[in-house]
Amino acid sequence: MASPLHIDFVSDISCPWCAIGLTALEQALTDVQDEVVADIHVQPFELNPDMPAGGQDIGEHLTQKYGSTPEQQAQIRATIAQRGADVGFGFNPDGRGRIYNTLDAHRLLHWAGLESATQQLALKKALLVACHGQRQVMESPEVLLAAVAQAGLDVARAQSILASDEFAAEVREAEAFYTGQGIHSVPAVIINRQHLISGGQPMAVFAQALRQIAAEVRS
Repeated sequence: MASPLHIDFVSDISCPWCAIGLTALEQALTDVQDEVVADIHVQPFELNPDMPAGGQDIGEHLTQKYGSTPEQQAQIRATIAQRGADVGFGFNPDGRGRIYNTLDAHRLLHWAGLESATQQLALKKALLVACHGQRQVMESPEVLLAAVAQAGLDVARAQSILASDEFAAEVREAEAFYTGQGIHSVPAVIINRQHLISGGQPMAVFAQALRQIAAEVRS
């Protein structure tokens, strides 16, 4: 009998490792579907909550934030591209170009979660593809609404959210909760609100952890 598991996926759409991690996690859930039944609930984390409108050049940002050189950044991009290819997530070969504030995306994801966990996950995946695969401007209402439409959600309702500050307080509250629980990097995969798997792990790592936790639940 399959064990029900609750999975919170704490992440930011601007994080490439989150795209890798989510894809690998979904593949792991398919691999263990005879032993585990689970819903993924997307939770917010902003890597750059103070990013101003217009964003910042990605190379400049990474140098400023991490002290990395262009050569180091190119090597990391190659590693990420290969890890993405391994799980079937296609990264734009030219990188992201710029990095943007993601609060509006998180507000829409919060709303989507109130509508349907399935549609929230679909929106998350559409946003990750727009950001990392299509190199879109992730603060643009048009880009965000296109992802909303792709996820089968109410575009008019999403427009009204973007035109207000609706769900901003809820997003901030959730972010404060997870940072208060010691989450300071993403992706962070929290299973049954007590087991933490950090980072964009390979599918096999997620599958092994899911099987182990499911066995503990059954016993």
